[in-house]
Amino acid sequence: MGDVAQDLQGQFRKQLRAFRRGLPGLEQGDVEALHRTRIASRRLRELLPLVDIRNQSRKRLLRRLRQVTRQLGKLRELDVLALLIDTLKEDGQFASAVERFRADVAEAQSAAREQLAAKLPATKLEQLARKVKRAARSGKADGEIRRDAHSNRARRWALEARQARRAQDLRSAIESAGTLYSPEPLHRVRVAIKKFRYAAELAAAIDGRRMKAALATLEAAQDRLGRLHDMEVFLEWARAAQASLVPATLKEWRDLGALARAIEDRCREEHAGYVHQRISLLAIADRMGGRKRPASETKGRRAAG
Repeated sequence: MGDVAQDLQGQFRKQLRAFRRGLPGLEQGDVEALHRTRIASRRLRELLPLVDIRNQSRKRLLRRLRQVTRQLGKLRELDVLALLIDTLKEDGQFASAVERFRADVAEAQSAAREQLAAKLPATKLEQLARKVKRAARSGKADGEIRRDAHSNRARRWALEARQARRAQDLRSAIESAGTLYSPEPLHRVRVAIKKFRYAAELAAAIDGRRMKAALATLEAAQDRLGRLHDMEVFLEWARAAQASLVPATLKEWRDLGALARAIEDRCREEHAGYVHQRISLLAIADRMGGRKRPASETKGRRAAG
């Protein structure tokens, strides 16, 4: 049995390095650097409750990291929207329609970057990274880390409990969303998958568990619902652009309507794919969350194939 405290610290340092590596790219407007920094902030939030940091420091740092994730998310959503517009322009079929609101998206991107630079400049994020690092060192200096068998067991239980809670949150989100197409409940499923996946990946890294197939399924579902969310954001912009057109621009109005219908068709296709994955996701949540399915439920699923 390995040293869980040491392994957790190793994972913590790894994500902190990933967070800091993306900071120079943020100032340069690097889309991928922003994405990687945001992911690292989420993974640090998953790790903070499990490493040795004083409770008050932990709560404060979790709050700050949550704000960072949210702020980066606003710009990330616009970056993805711009990429989707560029893809549709290259496709050619809807080039003139998307051109109608590409300038508006670019303006929103510019405003979001200015807001990010004002609220969260790279220097401020670097200061936050140093605070996170100092807090972790402070916990070790206080002698809070114990490396005996009892401490190892306690940490493993904490990991398992966190994974079980994330699994239950995912099951609840999936059941609440049902099988009908509704954007908000599906977005909650996506967030629940993401949190559960991060917890499961952490457990796999610490315990060396074989979760490759389950993690691949979770990632595929997360990507699918991510594409669905991106297209829903795109639809909002397309509809707003269509509504702003005057009657004299009838051709543009029709082109935007055709574009919106095409995107809606893609949304329905992605949702159908998610519904197909739904049973597998529930099974993974049950298995990795330690939940035993009722016999009647198991029989029903077998009968359904």
